[in-house]
Amino acid sequence: MSTPAATPEVLIAEADPWTADLLTQLVLDIRKDARIQRFSDGESALARCRRHLPDLVIADGELPGLDGIELLRQLRRHPRTPALPCVLISNRVDANSVRAVLPLAPTAYLAKPFNAEHLRQRLSSLLPSACNESHLTPTPLLVNDLGQYLDSVREEGQGAPLLADIRDAVSNSLRASETDLGQLAREFARDPQITARLIAAANSAAEQRGGACQTLPQALQRLGVPRTLNLVLGLAVQRNARLRDPRLAELAIQVGERAQRSAELAHWLAAQLRLDHELCYTAGLLHNIGELALLRCLQDWQEAGGSLANEEIELHLRQRAAGFGSALRIRWRLPFGLRELIAAFYALGSGVFSREALVLNLGSQLLTLPGNRDAGELVESRPARMLRLSQDFLRRVPGSLLSAVPG
Repeated sequence: MSTPAATPEVLIAEADPWTADLLTQLVLDIRKDARIQRFSDGESALARCRRHLPDLVIADGELPGLDGIELLRQLRRHPRTPALPCVLISNRVDANSVRAVLPLAPTAYLAKPFNAEHLRQRLSSLLPSACNESHLTPTPLLVNDLGQYLDSVREEGQGAPLLADIRDAVSNSLRASETDLGQLAREFARDPQITARLIAAANSAAEQRGGACQTLPQALQRLGVPRTLNLVLGLAVQRNARLRDPRLAELAIQVGERAQRSAELAHWLAAQLRLDHELCYTAGLLHNIGELALLRCLQDWQEAGGSLANEEIELHLRQRAAGFGSALRIRWRLPFGLRELIAAFYALGSGVFSREALVLNLGSQLLTLPGNRDAGELVESRPARMLRLSQDFLRRVPGSLLSAVPG
């Protein structure tokens, strides 16, 4: 590439929104100031290049209509674009296909599923870091009121922060010769953001095969190891994937601990009753993801120049976390059955309920029972009665699952 523009423009031509998101995050990880233009078909991408030439093109070889290879062929015919860097990602990696593409001089020709860590390293050479990148001016706030800001970003936030620094672990797994699905399940099962996003990705139109995926193991089975690792790396390199404000980070740890306690309790109850314990675990883990998503937006507000008092954090967590959670679950199109179980954690309402929904609601009541109260007292609660549980059963719930989480 010739001398890069002060603010490079990168064109991403990719029909699958999940892959397009991943490519966007990889680019922004290298150049936070990059302008990203995204297109889902080759014709639109080519038209944009003819109007305004980007500094780099990343294209899917199997785009609808004009595919990525033909897009590159058209670009190479133009006298202004012979040296335009272009990364192609394709299913066609047989010898004949590769030989056919070589005369078009792609900067890189990657096989699907591509290795995101290798691509990130390649992008580092194509998009050198800006000299003053550490001093980039944040996007200015368009509102002066924190409440108005939160209302404006609720429907478009990136979701929860990650609860552990998994970026190095994912990068190492991408470089490893062997990683199995069981290992990934163990590494990711405690993180609400990773769990929710992988379930959402597994249920997307591009991945839909058979019934809905409602648990992390089901999602991993459908996505496979390479795609799973790519998606998680994309989450790990997002802006504010880890919270930097100590107050928000500590609250995120506490919220994560409550989520884990809820998940483990729901899993134990369901297993004892021979119900779908993996599904109950997932619903328990995701029940308070709205709190985590709200904390991440509060970090964004602060980094954009907004002030953030302790009492404001507490107030907005009480008033807005539920709305953030609902918006996320709907926007990510989590399966309706899973959303019903999450809702049951808070209230049963009226109607007919699955036994798993009763487990989630009972778990919620057990977790809010004061420490000096006997779990057997809940024998007359609605979920306990409908599940026909005895006092002896309730008293057998492990105390370690009922201990109060600091906060």
